Amino acid sequence: MNNYKPYFDLGSLIAKHQRNELTPQEKEELEHWLQSDVRNQELFKKLTDEAIINNEFEAFSVTDKAKAWKNIVKKTGYKAAENKPAVTRRWLGYAAAVITLMALGITLSKYRSNEDLKTLAHQQKDILPGSNKATLTLANGSKIILDDAKQGKIANQKNVVINKNKSGEVTYKATSADQTYSSQTPAEAITMNTLTTPRGGQYEVVLPDGTRVWLNAASSLKYPTAFTGNERRVELTGEAYFEVSKDARKPFFVKTANQTVAVLGTHFNINSYADEAATKTTLLEGSVKVTGNANQLTVKLKPGQQAVNTVNAIDIKQDADIDEAVAWKNGKFLFRNTDLRTIMRQLSRWYNVDVEYQGNVAQKHYRGRISKNVPVSEIFQILKTSGINFTINGGKIIVKS
Repeated sequence: MNNYKPYFDLGSLIAKHQRNELTPQEKEELEHWLQSDVRNQELFKKLTDEAIINNEFEAFSVTDKAKAWKNIVKKTGYKAAENKPAVTRRWLGYAAAVITLMALGITLSKYRSNEDLKTLAHQQKDILPGSNKATLTLANGSKIILDDAKQGKIANQKNVVINKNKSGEVTYKATSADQTYSSQTPAEAITMNTLTTPRGGQYEVVLPDGTRVWLNAASSLKYPTAFTGNERRVELTGEAYFEVSKDARKPFFVKTANQTVAVLGTHFNINSYADEAATKTTLLEGSVKVTGNANQLTVKLKPGQQAVNTVNAIDIKQDADIDEAVAWKNGKFLFRNTDLRTIMRQLSRWYNVDVEYQGNVAQKHYRGRISKNVPVSEIFQILKTSGINFTINGGKIIVKS
């Protein structure tokens, strides 16, 4: 039996339910499926919500949808769609909800347990997604593996207690009322910590001033255990999303290899991976000032803008794609005309794999939205629509046309 058929059958039932066309037997079948698992009920609710479905499909252009549908029909032999080559948005939203989401690997795997994912990955020689893991390096050089650390206090450092809360975040708290983050704190009382995520890891930290930072895979953040003087400074490699605590008296600075970002209190994302062509700073709210370390150029951003910083210039991209910039933080990959090598760099970091290209692999572009919480093979379902082949060989992905 075709591996996709159960999902097409389910998709057909949901589509008929939405059009009030279920027979009594089909109603009974759908009800049995709903009652068999509470996760099925959650999925059903999600797939019958027009706003959610439209949001899932808005990443695809009309051309992309038509091509994807033809590919699904070809792979699965789903005859019902063959006489409708021009699939409408409503048909894709309802009749193809489960079908397309599953075939493109977008949503369904969220409803599998971690054990299900591990079993599936083992059986198919697949590669599991990353997870919340990081290493905290203290001022004395000692290291704490955060994914192994228990909830509660994990370290003491000069008037500061470091905790891991129930959500898994690292937080800092002064041990005395007079040990605040002011200019009165002696310089020798300040220690530096570094939070480092490996490939296949991400983590969240709440800095001493209340600033929240989400650190993406293969990244690091260096920061003091207390912010003294009239400014707050941290150093970033890789990618992070910042929600800076407002303090008009103490501007917040983020230094990367190529630039320094100055803010008072705002939300923004910085992508500064060394293997990317430019450092990108995307502003969601507030305002920031971006200064190139080499070119000494400075630009100010407004919400919705993105600074693209190269060695010789800083360009401002108006109406930046905010969703794409922060998709990683929200647990998704979002491709909007994204080239293959950029996608593979993202996969390499999140799945902790190396990538090898064989032959003359064309530089194709892709559109699509998919959960990060899926085995890597499910992402290949999107990429394979263009004729590119992917092979998993241990900890390596081989890409060839």
